[in-house]
Amino acid sequence: MTLSLIILYVLTLIYLATTERFRNAATIMSLQGWILMAIAIVRLHTLNWAELAFIIAETALFKGIIVPAILFSVIRRTKINRIKASGSSQFHSLLLSLVALTASVSLTYFMADSASQVNVVFFCVALYSLLSGLVLIVLRTRIFSHLVGFLVIENGVFLFSTAIGVEMPHLINIGIMLDILISILMLGIFLTKIDDKLHSDDTDSLTHVKD
Repeated sequence: MTLSLIILYVLTLIYLATTERFRNAATIMSLQGWILMAIAIVRLHTLNWAELAFIIAETALFKGIIVPAILFSVIRRTKINRIKASGSSQFHSLLLSLVALTASVSLTYFMADSASQVNVVFFCVALYSLLSGLVLIVLRTRIFSHLVGFLVIENGVFLFSTAIGVEMPHLINIGIMLDILISILMLGIFLTKIDDKLHSDDTDSLTHVKD
């Protein structure tokens, strides 16, 4: 069960590297939230019910519903649903994503012996999630893609805490609080930038009509 969820999560990261439509990216972010909820239930079943309920609420409610709803709202406001033609090609994005996956597997393999208390599978996927988010931020030109990249990185942080959460449950709570805080800050910053961009575009359009 856990391995199937991990494989599905990796496939969503690969798909994010190749998709050109923002609506597809928002849908994948919602799917990742539900996958993380399922992973938390399977992986962290030894925690008490209060902590587990909090984790499920953060993954299912926040990552699976609220954040995707905000992303779809941004898409409707901007009326932009594709990456720019000048951005990196799908091939280059896919190639770098696979390089990131290979690097994650290699690094995890060399660290496996020295990290006996860490679940190497979750560590590997978490590292790949961080690198995938960086690939989206570096290669894509639109702000929306950067926002998705930061959200992918946050999911990676959650998986990092999950990798050692059974042995150190307090790190789960710290990771979740940090995850929520960063998400709120990032969403606020990006929504402000998008709003400023929309107003700037409207002003430029009016000036052009006047001329």
